[in-house]
Amino acid sequence: MIWLSFLTYLLLSSVKGLDLDTTSQDSVCDAATLIMDGIMDYYEGIRYGGTVGMFQAPYYWWLAGEVFGGMIDTWYFCENDTYETIIYDALLAQIGADKDYMPSNQTATEGNDDQAFWGLAALQAAERNFTNPSGEYEDVSWMGLAQAVYNTMWARWDTSNCGGGLRWQIFTWNTGYDYKNSVSNAGLFNIAARIARYTSNDTYADTAETVYNWLRDVNFITLNGDGYQVYDGAKIGTDNCSTLSKSEWTYNYGMLIGGCAYMYNYTEDETWLTEVGRFYEGISATFLNNSIIYERQCQESGTCNNDQRSFKSVFSRMLGVTAKLVPDYHDKIMDIITASAKGAAESCSGGSDGHTCGMNWAYGGWDGWYGLGEQISALEVMQNLLIDEHDAPYSYYGGHRTNDTSSASGGGSSSIDNEAGTSADDDSLNANSMSIKSKDRVGAGIITGIVLAILIALTVWMLV
Repeated sequence: MIWLSFLTYLLLSSVKGLDLDTTSQDSVCDAATLIMDGIMDYYEGIRYGGTVGMFQAPYYWWLAGEVFGGMIDTWYFCENDTYETIIYDALLAQIGADKDYMPSNQTATEGNDDQAFWGLAALQAAERNFTNPSGEYEDVSWMGLAQAVYNTMWARWDTSNCGGGLRWQIFTWNTGYDYKNSVSNAGLFNIAARIARYTSNDTYADTAETVYNWLRDVNFITLNGDGYQVYDGAKIGTDNCSTLSKSEWTYNYGMLIGGCAYMYNYTEDETWLTEVGRFYEGISATFLNNSIIYERQCQESGTCNNDQRSFKSVFSRMLGVTAKLVPDYHDKIMDIITASAKGAAESCSGGSDGHTCGMNWAYGGWDGWYGLGEQISALEVMQNLLIDEHDAPYSYYGGHRTNDTSSASGGGSSSIDNEAGTSADDDSLNANSMSIKSKDRVGAGIITGIVLAILIALTVWMLV
């Protein structure tokens, strides 16, 4: 009887899912609250011995930035301040000594894409008027942090290989230093476009255009019929990024269509509207199953890793902001979000709590997958049902190139700091490589020798 009851519970939970009315803010926010509670099950920042701003293993640092960016939208859309202090503390705990999201606990392994996701979180805070830093952080602003990320990333722009572009990794010792990828460059493009709109400063728009044109020049963005395909990247090699890795991921498309939407909204240039349309066509051809979003590269084969299972989160967020900023594509995109949100709600029917979210939103219930990526992806697609009930992302001067910059009129309260991240202390972190001095080599050699001696001694002891 116990097993029968348990199986009955599993069956019912797999069918019911979250009770979501896609037309009701209360319903969406009730669902969002339950999903956020599930997200916090993975957060170690409020546990004894945990690190503020970090989720438990095996989730990497970049994903924490993505999650907190999404939770800011929940705070904004649903006026839900339950986790406001946790989000606030996390965003500030990870800024690092130079206030550029290169904290000492990450810099040895941090890549350009990792830093970009925390920059996106800071932008989300600025554009949503999230609680501004105060007290010991009164000299910090969310927009200033985003600008510091922009400045440090733009300083790494590498024209000596492939005609430009960011490498995946910042430092030579990390695997992927010889690889230029779409996500790092799409991240910089998105950040630059959003800062341009927030600050009404064309310098950032010029950078966004430079990055975007490079992505097309090296065929990371390739026109196929009426729509774009976005490939993962290429090794520098001997052919200057000509041999493409043709994996396609939702988050690359998301950051690019979102960046184009910001550029269109800011410049009012029809060229960017055309680009939005090409990404929409590419998305429709690549990532939709009966109008429901799926991660084509790995979902059907069941091979998505922990990172890849979260990619639909930023994708959904960027679809939402595109629908808001580009009215021509509003209805088409909202059809995708609505169908996907319904499917996501049905997937959130697993686990002992009955609302743990799965990955396959077309399955009709919980598919057995669970984790931080599944939770944040479901949260983002559902809460973007609410974009029409709220203002567009705030800006400082109004959000358009033609706005008067003599007074603040865009609703944004986060102060601008164009020089953030450009101090002398940042020089070693801006460079694409870091020199190793002879004394460092000697020290490393001594340590290596000691470790080898210990290993040999242990081996001899075990044999005896």
